[in-house]
Amino acid sequence: MQTSAIIDHIVHWLRDYATKAQCKGFVVGVSGGVDSAVVATLAAKTGLPTLVLELPIHQKVDQIARAQDYIRDLKKRFDNVEEHWVDLTRTFDSFTTAVDIGSPEEHQTQLALANARSRLRMIALYYYAQERGLLVAGTGNKVEDFGVGFFTKYGDGGVDISPIADLLKTQVYALAKELGVSKAILEAPPTDGLWNTDKTDEEQIGATYPELEWAMSVYDGHKADDFSGREREVFEIYDRHHRAMKHKITPIPVCMIPPELLK
Repeated sequence: MQTSAIIDHIVHWLRDYATKAQCKGFVVGVSGGVDSAVVATLAAKTGLPTLVLELPIHQKVDQIARAQDYIRDLKKRFDNVEEHWVDLTRTFDSFTTAVDIGSPEEHQTQLALANARSRLRMIALYYYAQERGLLVAGTGNKVEDFGVGFFTKYGDGGVDISPIADLLKTQVYALAKELGVSKAILEAPPTDGLWNTDKTDEEQIGATYPELEWAMSVYDGHKADDFSGREREVFEIYDRHHRAMKHKITPIPVCMIPPELLK
């Protein structure tokens, strides 16, 4: 993989898109994870104004520390980077008080609250984007966005542009190393940071990113019966998530009215 050439390609694409859209630059939500670190660095390399936002909601201390260390380093390297801290914890707590929450221990309740966190962050990102004439840069990779749908609809899936959505997770790690992303971020287990407990992506999905990338590569033209053991298990995990995520990436269904009824 031509890592340097890919970085140059994405940076040029970002700058060109912002210019044509008549936007000043980019806003990126930084979580302390590798995807957001890569996207924020790519945005910074355009030379255009880049606002990095920390949007904690009952965030784990280690996640906050990684994000803050990364932002400090990014600001030293790029004078076009600005940071802002927006603690959404009280906003989220007010929301949970206002809605009729079911049993806090039920998975569906916890999932709904996790997605609510993501959607609150989306609101904050778009507030600053509109206020400052910026584009919201998404941080989803190819496996998450088009494989297993590991994103929140109208949450972290609500973005203007997706710089790394055509890159697999392992490819994102390769870019991260080339871009000088810290060892702490590179070695941290991937997590969406939306739960009160430490839930890694692997624990939530049931497979590692390399396993999911394999399943994605063989998915078309194969079925679970073509494999055995762990490969079959991973294929079935991928298949289940892939089928369930279709509504996230297909256009909103529109009820088409027969022309004769409109006369």
